[in-house]
Amino acid sequence: MRHFAHPAALAYSMTTLGAAMMNSVFSFYYVKLFLNRYKISETAFHQSQVVYMIWNALNDPLFGYLQDNSRMEFCSRRRLSILYGAPLYCLSFLLAWFPWRAYEADDWLSGVHLMVTLCAFDGMLTFVLLAQCALFAEISGHHQNRLRLIKYSQVASLLGSSSVLFSGLISANMDNFAAFQGFSVVVAMLACACMLYTGFHSESRFDSKTSEDSSSESFQKQPLSVSSVMSMTWQILTNRDFLLFVIMNFFQVFLLAFYNNFTLIFAEHLIPQDVLPSLAKSVMYGAGFICPQLLVLCSQNFLHKFGYYKLILISFYVEAGAAVIMLLLGPGSYYFLALFLTSSMVLVQASFSLFNLPLADIIDSDLQKYKRSSPLSSMVFGTNALFTKPAQSLAPMMAVCILNQYGYAEMHEVGKAADPIALESLHRMMFYLVCVVPLCVTALQVLAWRPFSIRDSHTLDAKYIDG
Repeated sequence: MRHFAHPAALAYSMTTLGAAMMNSVFSFYYVKLFLNRYKISETAFHQSQVVYMIWNALNDPLFGYLQDNSRMEFCSRRRLSILYGAPLYCLSFLLAWFPWRAYEADDWLSGVHLMVTLCAFDGMLTFVLLAQCALFAEISGHHQNRLRLIKYSQVASLLGSSSVLFSGLISANMDNFAAFQGFSVVVAMLACACMLYTGFHSESRFDSKTSEDSSSESFQKQPLSVSSVMSMTWQILTNRDFLLFVIMNFFQVFLLAFYNNFTLIFAEHLIPQDVLPSLAKSVMYGAGFICPQLLVLCSQNFLHKFGYYKLILISFYVEAGAAVIMLLLGPGSYYFLALFLTSSMVLVQASFSLFNLPLADIIDSDLQKYKRSSPLSSMVFGTNALFTKPAQSLAPMMAVCILNQYGYAEMHEVGKAADPIALESLHRMMFYLVCVVPLCVTALQVLAWRPFSIRDSHTLDAKYIDG
């Protein structure tokens, strides 16, 4: 493969391929699995999400500090973090799909299962993908080279996200659970192989400089004091552009989790089976994960010409406009609703795929401003995640809480006998959630993103020389 592609970009993107295969399946199916199949209680679901939210927020800055400051090579060298973390990451992905016993309704063990699954999966995901995010900023400082990484990464994500389509087709959207379990094992094995490729072949230019320095007898990397870590963290947090990005990104993560976790549930309830059969819905779900990468790949020329700032801002306006149109059309426009759900997933994921670009520019700005010997890549990504990752838990907690107030816990099985009035009330609330949530969220994102000041990196040469 290295003869037909750029070696650094190919090695970087292989982790994206492996992670996309697992993350797409996990985020799309785990809520429905624990709510509908494992029949977890609402209390246990919320407890698990609260624990997950705390761990999710804390592990990013923790791993960020370790990867930027540890003297242990498997932490401090990006490719080694991916190499050693990949097998554990793939094993944690499999935790969700194999019940620890035959669960009864409201079984306490299903709550423990969800808590362990979420914490283990996110912990290993963070360790591996934080190292990959640092690689994005450290492989090159040139905007064009970073766009190449984006392009390769989107092709890899396009291939990886197709796992949702194939899992839907093979398991009939998880109705054939044994087939789904077998497919998840295959996905984990393929993903592990992909990430190991990155671990063997990728390299940060700062890793090589550290290796040269460490060969000197006088070189001793000292662990930073608590005051130094607090000082660096404060420098990151007082960066105005970083704060604006974090606010905008929090709402993006919220919206992304909302669509990933509930599109399957909304579509099954709001779009009748005779309008869109199971096969058509499988294609729709697959398109929601595959088309974002196609959209990013098609927008490469616009990224070169206009930069990421304008494209991200435009995506917010389009999403808000589509939500208003859907609200006016009403819940009876089934085909438009299917199109709206799919296009919303696509647009939110596509714009989110560009977020490494502003973060990389913030890292460059921090490197220059404080005259650092090496960038605080993992700490910047980790601090960003400290404030944005809780949205991954808040979105399903909010939605489940609202839906259960309208009887979702009793009427979650489509076609099950239920009070028609109560079912209509539930479906009406689902429709308003589908339309009002993205409308409100994107309005807040526009307010946060408009003052962001780093808008012209696509017109500048590298801010430091690649070495």
